[in-house]
Amino acid sequence: MKLSEKKRLQIIRAAEHLFAEHGAQQTSMDLVAQTAEVSKRTVYNHFDSKEALLYAVIENMLSQVTQDQELVYTNDKPMRDQLIDIAKSEADMLTSAPFLRIARVAFLELLQNPDMAAHLNNTKVGCMRYFETFIDHAITAKQLEVDDITFAAKQFVFQLKSFIFYPRLYGFELDAHITQDKVIEETVDMFLARYQVNSER
Repeated sequence: MKLSEKKRLQIIRAAEHLFAEHGAQQTSMDLVAQTAEVSKRTVYNHFDSKEALLYAVIENMLSQVTQDQELVYTNDKPMRDQLIDIAKSEADMLTSAPFLRIARVAFLELLQNPDMAAHLNNTKVGCMRYFETFIDHAITAKQLEVDDITFAAKQFVFQLKSFIFYPRLYGFELDAHITQDKVIEETVDMFLARYQVNSER
């Protein structure tokens, strides 16, 4: 790794630590430079603004999130089992320490920076990398009947987020009787009740 690349990574790692501890708004570029043990000029040589640094921090953190392989629709496995696999993979990512750390770093910034909110909204992670394609193939196989694939995919993921991600992000006490397995199964069953061909409506 070249020296300039090492310096850039030092800065990103220092900023990640500071943003997680104090928030980006409360962290000065001077403090980033001091923590990274580089000059302020070096920081600005790599990042012309704190916003640019924050983008780099989030992108670097996303690269550290473990994401399972993309799951492809198959006729050889029951639809419910395939959706359970997708939901379990998504739930594991949403509750992982690296992903929650990203969310905590980005949360306050998203409220104040519409451009960043739009950027992250368009950054597909977890099952959203492939779930729309999965649904499309299931429609072709006449297993699902969906008019708005994007909406249905988000409906599935947001149901999981509502019960297992946001409570952890906000530090709410989790309901003991609402286990992760229960959330996964209920999410899948609701999805199938709405979209599975020939299911009871």
